Amino acid sequence: MSTTVILFWFLSALALLGAMMVLISKNPVFSVLWLIVVFFAISGHYLLLNAQFLAIVNLIVYAGAIMVLFLFVIMLMNLNSNTEPQKNTWLKVAGAIAGGSFMLIMIDVLIDAKDMQTKTALIKEGNIGLIKNLGRVLYNDYLIPFEITSVLFLSAMVGAVVIGKKGEAPNQ
Repeated sequence: MSTTVILFWFLSALALLGAMMVLISKNPVFSVLWLIVVFFAISGHYLLLNAQFLAIVNLIVYAGAIMVLFLFVIMLMNLNSNTEPQKNTWLKVAGAIAGGSFMLIMIDVLIDAKDMQTKTALIKEGNIGLIKNLGRVLYNDYLIPFEITSVLFLSAMVGAVVIGKKGEAPNQ
């Protein structure tokens, strides 16, 4: 077995273990920490796919900023098992049915995985996920939507600053 295959299976096992621990953990803070482990494993998969940009963005945005925000909100809300209401029996049955349906879909995806392997073998280039290629596509094919998005973000930041300054009226 090659190193890539071993890393793939290790990262897959780590992601599945982390996802299961997110669901099993009683403490919401531990769930968020396990979710960070899942994001690290997914970033490892991105690196194996030679998509370094996606790996770094996943770590910075999701494992960094979003998870810190989740952790801050959970700690601010002070959630514990004493204040959480008990689940209804119908809700548990609906969860079991949804989980079973998801399991059937995943089994179907795994059965069809061999067909996907032959389709991905058609891709000859090994540098599809590199930043150079992403930048080329972004600035050649999608330049106008990119610029419109940047103007939208700029107006959202200006709006947030205006809303943030509540009671200050300009001197006339």
